[in-house]
Amino acid sequence: MRLSDLGNGRFRNPVLFADYSDPDVIRVGNTFYMTASSFNYTPGLPILTSKDLVNWELVNYALDNIKEERYDIPRHSEGVWAPAIRFHDDMFYIYYGMPDEGYYVVRTKDPLGKWDEPVCVLEGKGLIDPCPFWDDGKAYIVHGYAKSRIGFKSILGIFEMSPDGLKAISEDHFIFDGNDPKHPAVTIEGPKIYKRDGYYYIWAPAGGVRPGYQVVLRSCDIHGPYEIRTVLDQGGSVINGPHQGGLVDTEDGKEYFLHFQDRGLYGRICHLQPVSWKDEWPVVGDDKTGTGCGEPVYEMDIPVKRDAGYERTYLSSSDDFEGGKYGLMWQWLGNHNSSFYGKTDKENGLRLYALNLSKEKEPVIWKSANVLTQKIIYPLFDCDISFSISGLKDGDRAGVCMTGGQYITAYVERTNGDLELKIAKSFGGDSDKKEEVLSSFALKDVLQDPEDISIRMRFGYDEEVSGVDLYYQDVNVPYGGKNPHLSMELVLPDGSLKDLSVNFEPLDHTWVGAKIGIFALSKNVAKDPGFADFHYVTVNEL
Repeated sequence: MRLSDLGNGRFRNPVLFADYSDPDVIRVGNTFYMTASSFNYTPGLPILTSKDLVNWELVNYALDNIKEERYDIPRHSEGVWAPAIRFHDDMFYIYYGMPDEGYYVVRTKDPLGKWDEPVCVLEGKGLIDPCPFWDDGKAYIVHGYAKSRIGFKSILGIFEMSPDGLKAISEDHFIFDGNDPKHPAVTIEGPKIYKRDGYYYIWAPAGGVRPGYQVVLRSCDIHGPYEIRTVLDQGGSVINGPHQGGLVDTEDGKEYFLHFQDRGLYGRICHLQPVSWKDEWPVVGDDKTGTGCGEPVYEMDIPVKRDAGYERTYLSSSDDFEGGKYGLMWQWLGNHNSSFYGKTDKENGLRLYALNLSKEKEPVIWKSANVLTQKIIYPLFDCDISFSISGLKDGDRAGVCMTGGQYITAYVERTNGDLELKIAKSFGGDSDKKEEVLSSFALKDVLQDPEDISIRMRFGYDEEVSGVDLYYQDVNVPYGGKNPHLSMELVLPDGSLKDLSVNFEPLDHTWVGAKIGIFALSKNVAKDPGFADFHYVTVNEL
């Protein structure tokens, strides 16, 4: 397994090769806490912890479901955008924007336990990227705007909240206009505000997602006017669009910037940069030009020295559903409830009930909240998924998929008592997504006793390629001029493989990378649904 921690006191970027979009980070004591956008996926607002800013573990979620019922059907690209996590008066807060609803906050005294239900701080369309700030007994939100909902962008706003941070108490007004030719910052958004030596500093990405850069605004008054400076861009590196993240310090006073890089089908992966200060401006990364604007650093010392023998960590992807529970790596496509799943008749394994939540004649994955998905955490991998199909009723189907802008799926469907394995691909837009069956065959023609089946998904290249090299690749120059592709095979009882003739090249969907998925769906709307029992999902890096 490739680890960012090199085991010699140094690390290489990225620190997380996984789709944690719009990350924000704080330190409380000797522990770092990170959260990120979760959009329509639930549970949402992931909580990751680290002792050194390099070795991260996914430990919790702050949001069980999205409060609004309309997310019971997946609303792709909507939902929870660009959160900010803060610690104030012995309480953890996470503020997040929902571009069609407004600003919300969740809070807790125990970030690894249950978080409070979300509270709406301010209703309104087009309100995104909120960051709270407490200063001299007052509380504020600094934020951005979504042109798709409100008609303009590249502007930052501010309003005052009640001191407890739960309700807006003033009118919203602009504090910086990135459209002004005097100090242009096209598509400025995602602000994070800090105070240092009498200055208010607003860190914000600008220039768009893939080609963008990081700017910092500075003022002696929180309401402005603000000066602006670019502090990080791609420079001569292969790290495109290095921006949007959080500033954090270590116990010994060193500072770092955790930010994302858009890697296309892999989503937005996370890098860590050193921060120094010159003339009361931050310098991020390696300032090779001496202009105060740095470029991303590839390798450097781990920020916090650890005791000898500590365990290097990375994200988990495999799951044997111990005790009938799914691991933290999984998220549903929309709001979820206990009717979606249960325990199997064995000690381990996950039962997914074949439901038709959209109530459409032909249910599709894209419109079904009861699809479990997980992020890609390796550039290249094999994934073995084993499940039982004996519990499927007529009209039920169960299988595996890889989602993205479009998706591919292999599933078993029971029709008039017979079981068929089908390969289908999606087409169309979000609101009218359909599935086309590309091929199918009767399982009894291949398996004598088709109760349990295993499908292997392989995400790679036809030729030999180093997955390690892909960690540092420029998203704009894919290996060999193309992305890796997904193939699928049916694992036969003797261990041999039947090729399912899948050759699928996934793409990201808006702001979300491709994902692995498992599901059970049905054409029926039944009180006593059929089911599929998933035994394990095993993911191995190539």
